[in-house]
Amino acid sequence: MKKEIGGKMIPSFKTNYSWPLGQLQNHENPPSPPFSKGGLGGFGENFLNNKWTRVFPRLRRKGFTLIELMVVIVILGILAGLVLPRFMGRTEEAKRTKAKLQMENLEAALKLYKLDTGSYPGTEQGLEALVQKPTTGVIPKNWREGGYLEKGQIPPDPWGKPYVYLSPGVKNKDFDLKSLGADGEEGGEGENQDIER
Repeated sequence: MKKEIGGKMIPSFKTNYSWPLGQLQNHENPPSPPFSKGGLGGFGENFLNNKWTRVFPRLRRKGFTLIELMVVIVILGILAGLVLPRFMGRTEEAKRTKAKLQMENLEAALKLYKLDTGSYPGTEQGLEALVQKPTTGVIPKNWREGGYLEKGQIPPDPWGKPYVYLSPGVKNKDFDLKSLGADGEEGGEGENQDIER
């Protein structure tokens, strides 16, 4: 069937599907749209259930098989093996950088201690002399009230172990200050290597 619009014959289409007037006026049970369940004689439902589920059969499944789960676990294991070593390497590098920064702060505090007292704390007095006035060895007369560290405590190294302090030092004349690294023992390589100032 054609209609004349602007001097041209345009084909028009007419559907045979119509809703009864009574259903249109029934607000409690309105008619179903064409592609909903039952619409167009169940065409929409049949189309979805038959065509698409043939193309994508997994849409009808409610779970995964054991083989699929094992494949996922293997893939996650491979990804973890690739990512974790890089992450751990960066973590250790960050810890060593933090240790160097802490040791620089301790070294600055030790120099301030010497300016006030005329000498560095002895090995027996240790780094504790930076937060508490020594009661052994050479007792400083001009020890600064409140100490020489802002938080009033000596930080452990990033691995939770105390820094090693010797005065006079073995490698340095005034003092040696170092962290024993991740293993907490003298020497070592890589992450276990000592960090010295």
